[in-house]
Amino acid sequence: MNPRVALVTVSYDSGEVLGPFLDSVEAAGGAATVIVVDNASPGIVAVERAIAEHPVEFLRLPDNRGYGGAVNAALPLLPPAAEFILVANPDVVFHEEAISRMLAVAERMPDVGAVGPRILDPDGTTYPSARRLPSLRTGIGHALFGPVWPGNPWTRSYREDQREPVERDAGWLSGACLLLRRTAFEEIGGFDDAYFMYFEDVDLGERLSQAGWRNRYAPEAIVTHTGAHSTSASKGAMARAHHRSAYRYVARRYSAWYLAPLRVVVRVGIALREALTAR
Repeated sequence: MNPRVALVTVSYDSGEVLGPFLDSVEAAGGAATVIVVDNASPGIVAVERAIAEHPVEFLRLPDNRGYGGAVNAALPLLPPAAEFILVANPDVVFHEEAISRMLAVAERMPDVGAVGPRILDPDGTTYPSARRLPSLRTGIGHALFGPVWPGNPWTRSYREDQREPVERDAGWLSGACLLLRRTAFEEIGGFDDAYFMYFEDVDLGERLSQAGWRNRYAPEAIVTHTGAHSTSASKGAMARAHHRSAYRYVARRYSAWYLAPLRVVVRVGIALREALTAR
């Protein structure tokens, strides 16, 4: 186990996937401390059963604070020796040496604040987890045309779908699995827990960049994301959360008073996208 790495995962009725997740950690390079934060799961018995045979610290929250809020709640439990925080969804499975390879990139580049692995979907295809920060033009194009024209140029540009899986800097990295330099994460105040779900990783990547840290994609480190287990039963609510977070991100990025008409246009576009997605 690597004493420099502490792993934090957020559970919400994740008993079914926590076992394989925890089983995969050691062969991936390990973590001296593993913290499971539970967001007030209704099915807490299954969660407790899944972690019973693993040496983890368990933090059960009295309410559901969302993804970023739950990760932030684990920070006081981190040991002083933990220089890196590995944040991962419980429905991730680490491939061999994945953690060690992310750590090697961070150690080689002291100005890197976050390292993201190559994330595979269950069918083995690569998920576009290292993306540009959304500009206004690409963001609007992606929001309006993504649901009905997935191959549109704005979505391709934003997702960087045509990029080869080579190590490179990115605007932001998927929060499904992310190795964070603790000093960088604490310097910017952790996740912004105003984002209940979605866009907390986009916001994090932007704030790291603004503070002078780099976001580095490391595709030689590989994980498989088996699926959004905790949200699959509430897709409508999660879609609404996604669009609320998208607007929050845009409104904060373009917050000047004279941009109020622009924010109205964006709000309308996001509402239209939500309606198209619901159909």
